[in-house]
Amino acid sequence: MRSLSWKSRTTALGMVLAVAVGATACSSTTSSSTTTTSGSSSTTAAGSSSSIPASAFNDHTGVSSTAVQVANVSTLSAGLFKGAQVGVQAYANYINSTGGVNGRKIVVNNADDSFTGAGNKQGTQNALQNDLALVGNFSLEDSFGGSVLAQNPGVPDVSQVLDHDTTNLPNVYSPVPLNDGWQEGPIQYFKQKFPAEVKAVGSLLADSPAAAQTWAGEEYVMKKVGYKIIYQNTYPITQSDFTQDVIAMKNAGVKILFIDQMPPNYASSVLKALTQQNYHPQVVLGAATYSNSLVSQSGGPAAVNGAYLAQNSSLYLGGDQTDIPAVGQFLSWVQKASPGFQPDLFTMYGWISCQLFAEALKNAGSNPSRGSVLQALSKVTTFTGGNIVAPTNPAAKSTSNCYLIGKVVNGAFQRIDDPAVSSSTNGYRCDYSYVKKPGT
Repeated sequence: MRSLSWKSRTTALGMVLAVAVGATACSSTTSSSTTTTSGSSSTTAAGSSSSIPASAFNDHTGVSSTAVQVANVSTLSAGLFKGAQVGVQAYANYINSTGGVNGRKIVVNNADDSFTGAGNKQGTQNALQNDLALVGNFSLEDSFGGSVLAQNPGVPDVSQVLDHDTTNLPNVYSPVPLNDGWQEGPIQYFKQKFPAEVKAVGSLLADSPAAAQTWAGEEYVMKKVGYKIIYQNTYPITQSDFTQDVIAMKNAGVKILFIDQMPPNYASSVLKALTQQNYHPQVVLGAATYSNSLVSQSGGPAAVNGAYLAQNSSLYLGGDQTDIPAVGQFLSWVQKASPGFQPDLFTMYGWISCQLFAEALKNAGSNPSRGSVLQALSKVTTFTGGNIVAPTNPAAKSTSNCYLIGKVVNGAFQRIDDPAVSSSTNGYRCDYSYVKKPGT
């Protein structure tokens, strides 16, 4: 069991966010490819019908004439990833309200791994005995459950997985797969928008091997297109005051600061320090930073106004509610599942994980088995969750080059310079390529 205090465990959220929510976070996929084209990439599927054990097609665990049991194993301790279970339950409630999937309701059995590997492993083992699949898990300990899944390749897991080895298992599918590299589009956008500033770039990075791997992809693309990074520092997960970093960046002459991999609790501390030092470089935020709490935590709109946002998902916390029906649906059903709950990234991941599972379950036929669900998942080559996220290819475990540009205006995230949602790209910019660092 971990010896971390609860304060340290809560703070550890920063490390996982740097991995989980970077616009194009990394995995351990080994590919010689350097780019992919627009839309979801067309790499060979990591999971396919040939990798499904024959016995899985006769395995109907968790299936009755009226219901399908699924398991969610996430970390609820200290409230870390409650959103994952809220999101899964919200989508299950929604689809059940329409009659379920092929006449069966989705029943979600929740488990808290208590932030321990043993808890994650036990929750996964329990699911093997009782549930058709695991859906929407989110945990820092998912490698332990992954070891169980590796030994049971006929059991589907549809979750936003963080562990590299687990991600690559043929029975694991993510709605937003992790890839080595970064999207070139946002990097080119900021170069064109701020040609002088990108010659004086600053960045702050969490002290985590996975975060370092993620940053390596982004840094590679930055340098490839002509950025010059003049200040880069790694912060421990226990850090809460970034004054010294801000002073150092000010003295170094940083003109544009990328904190796109920082979660709100860290990013808000940076923004507060910038205000206190009366120092105002252009700030670029990312998927990790996108939160309804960022403005208030940073001291108000003045501290955040003018910051740009780049991410490969919609403004799913409300900004796109009018134009993307799935966003309004998501927010509405989250409140029905957990009244008063403030949705976050993990809530969205839970929602779209359950949506991806439901799509596969529908295509698995009237007598679904674990094998038929895996077979259906292996054929999902394009997924957007109703345009909540940019197109991905779950079957090939790959993402795309599409992204969104936003800006904080009057304390609110707004789209800027993006195509209309009614356009062929559904509101996402799909220019340039997704770039992989050679050798990854």
